[in-house]
Amino acid sequence: MTDAPPALLSVHDVMPETLEQTESILQRVAAHGWSPPALLVVPGRDWSPVKIARVRQWQRDGCELLAHGWHHETRPSRLWHRVHAALLSRNVAEHLALDCHGIGDLMRRARDWFGEAGLNTPTAYVPPAWALGMGTQHLPALPYDCVETLGGVHLRGTDGRWLFRRLPLVGFEADTRFRAGFLHTMNRLRCGYGRRRGLPVRIGIHPRDPELLLADCLENLLRQDWTGLRYADLQAQAACG
Repeated sequence: MTDAPPALLSVHDVMPETLEQTESILQRVAAHGWSPPALLVVPGRDWSPVKIARVRQWQRDGCELLAHGWHHETRPSRLWHRVHAALLSRNVAEHLALDCHGIGDLMRRARDWFGEAGLNTPTAYVPPAWALGMGTQHLPALPYDCVETLGGVHLRGTDGRWLFRRLPLVGFEADTRFRAGFLHTMNRLRCGYGRRRGLPVRIGIHPRDPELLLADCLENLLRQDWTGLRYADLQAQAACG
């Protein structure tokens, strides 16, 4: 993969209920020659010591751990949240149910959980459905150096300033024909854009993707030649200016 275009591969929604699916995805990714992907862990679920130990082993195997919300579940009540849920996020965009203070508290609590569980403390955070729910002016006060949103990745530089890298995103969470058609078209366009511009393509895999309507598209994408990147690589690039 050394001369192949760059890609940032992540497995989303790692929680006690999805560990078997996560294991299956990790095996599939490794079979295609990928290095261990990032795991987006949801801290506020019902984690037992045995299940935390499984995540710890994946960490030892080389997976980066990122914080990914708290419960990864919410009940939309505001108009914009209901529209967002209907079009994109279903009931997972928990940031959209909170004000900026609540979002900041959630993100700090998520980070603290990893240390309490005996896992590496994450320096990167991905909000559920990539919906940050607040202005980026609040990022400097948060204990992360990398925050990913729908349009790209926000990175803290060594001078404390935040940089934004707009990076193409592809996903496969298609549970309706409409979503499958839309995602298939957008994935093709975004992969082409990333390859032409030499930009890392973010490839997000959700637990049920191998069972959904774009499973073959996911498999085909994993078969292609890519140079795997880590979130730590993006952070190191930002630190170098």
